[in-house]
Order: sequence, then structure tokens, then C-alpha cells
Amino acid sequence: MSYVGPDFDPPGPRRSRRGPMTVAVAALVPGALVGWLVWQAVGDSGGGGSTSATSTTSAGAPGSSSAAPGSSAAAQTPSASGTDDGKPPSSTFSGPATPAASDLPAAAGPLKGKVVVVDPGHNPGNFQHSADINRKVNIGTNWKECDTTGTSTNAGYTEARFTLDVARRLRTLLQQEGATVKFTQDGDRSWGPCVDERARIGNDAHADAVVSIHADGSAAGNRGFHVILPASVHSGTADTRAIVAPSRDLGERIAGNFVRDTGSAPSNYVGGGTGLDVRSDLGGLNLSTVPKVFIECGNMRDSKDAALLTSGAWRQKAARGISEGIVSFLRG
Repeated sequence: MSYVGPDFDPPGPRRSRRGPMTVAVAALVPGALVGWLVWQAVGDSGGGGSTSATSTTSAGAPGSSSAAPGSSAAAQTPSASGTDDGKPPSSTFSGPATPAASDLPAAAGPLKGKVVVVDPGHNPGNFQHSADINRKVNIGTNWKECDTTGTSTNAGYTEARFTLDVARRLRTLLQQEGATVKFTQDGDRSWGPCVDERARIGNDAHADAVVSIHADGSAAGNRGFHVILPASVHSGTADTRAIVAPSRDLGERIAGNFVRDTGSAPSNYVGGGTGLDVRSDLGGLNLSTVPKVFIECGNMRDSKDAALLTSGAWRQKAARGISEGIVSFLRG
């Protein structure tokens, strides 16, 4: 998901962040990395991934009206990835697996009365609506494209399919805890929504937490997950100052639980080993007025990560890690 497009311009040179945010996850990461080493030693199976093909994708729509990354930039720049290649995905999305799940009443549980908005990144139909997703929308600090197609593995497993699958698993887990869960899209619309509408859905729901689910499209060899946190932005129609602290708390809790449940290590190419990254260029975060984070669950263009992302067993672990982080945040 750290992609070239409306919500992810190629980030600049990364510097390890060793400030307060690192302290908050310092207790989580060392133990997680021990588990990571053990996991590597026993074969790096991660739940029985079904594919080992690396993925390549040409650069996507420009991240801003003045930026037009080259077609090979994603593969050459470790911390960037191109995801809008303008081509139809090679696998056909079959539609919502549980079309009525969002209509189910929340169960009695510790999260009764809490509202969580889940934002499955991209949309399986975006590639058929290039004019719509390429139009510019105001993200507060500037204008960017409405959305992109997302990335995919070489074998054709698309980011849009991945995000919907994890989101639906996450919804089930959160509903079992008593939360009311709302989606920005559930494969029930032909394209979009745009990034500004995605933010507005969370705001209008007065969500207690919003999580946007993605998978990265970086270079082969770049592995692991990272959680993206909103920077303090106060410009134009964007003002994240009130949500920076709670969003960081949410992100740190998700990161810690994601390590524990999936066995994945924090990204080796973003965040200086913390599994956290702060961004000020993302419309989905800039326009949010409620606590919100993005999670890059892994890199679809690395063969080992792709094997995990295409495994249903691993996706269940990913959903559980995200859910447990949200539950921990909402219960304080």
C-alpha cells in the first residue's frame, strides 16, 4: 500500500525515528523479533502460503499534480512502490463473501457501543474506472488522485482482494467483541470511494477507531509490516492535531499484537525497525477527525511475504492481530 497514488507518494529518504514513539514499542519489538528468528529457522512458512512469486508493477498515477514517477521507480527505490499499473488484475474478484455481515447486530461484549470503521484499501473494480479514480480531490494540504488500483503479486492476487478478505475477517472478530463495524466499501460498489470520502465515512460515523488495510508493493527483499500514523498537520482543511496522540496509541497497540499473532517482523525498509511510520501526505489521515491508522500487512512483491499474504490461515492471523490491537485501544 505504500504506493504511488492518491494516498501514497513515494516517501523521501527514511531516517530511523528514535524519539518518544520508539519508546512506546520498545518493549514489544525485541520479543517479537525473537519469535521472528525462530519462525525463520523453522522454514518461514507463515501459515502455509500458496504462492512464492515476486510481484512487479509499473508506476501508478502521480501522487500529486506535479509528480509523475517513472515506471521503474518502485522497484529501484526500497521505500516506494508503484501500484496503479493501469492493467486489469489477472484474477477475477468474486464479490462479497458475506454480503449481509454488515447488517448483523453487534453482539454483547466489551466493545458494546463502540464504533469501528474498517477501510479496505482500493476496490477490485477500480481498474475499469480510470477516469473516475484519476480525478483530483482535495486532501486538505493539496490535491491528489481519487484512488488507485492497488498492487498485486505476479501471480495476480490483488491488493484489493487481500484487503477485503482481511477486512471481513476483522469485522467478524470485532462484532464478536460487541463492536459496531462499518466499512468504507465491501465490494458493493463498482469503484472507489475516493480517499476524501473514505475519511469522511469515518468522521460521519463518529468512529472510536478507523483502520485502513493495505499491502505494500515495494521491491523484492523488502519484508515485514508497518503501521502508518498521522503526522501533526494543520493546513487548509486538514487538522490532525487532536488525533495524533490517540492514533499513535492505536497504531502501537496494533503493531504489538500484529507481531505476536502473525510472527511477522516489523518492516526492514520503513520505520527504522519500529514497525511505525509517520506520514503527513496521506489524504485518508489528513482529513480524519477521529483516531485512524493505516497498516501495510506485508510486501506483495517479495516472494516470502507474498506466500503469507496469499495464505488464508495467515490472513486470519493478521485479522486477529489487528482486532486485538483495536480491542486493547478501545478498552484502554
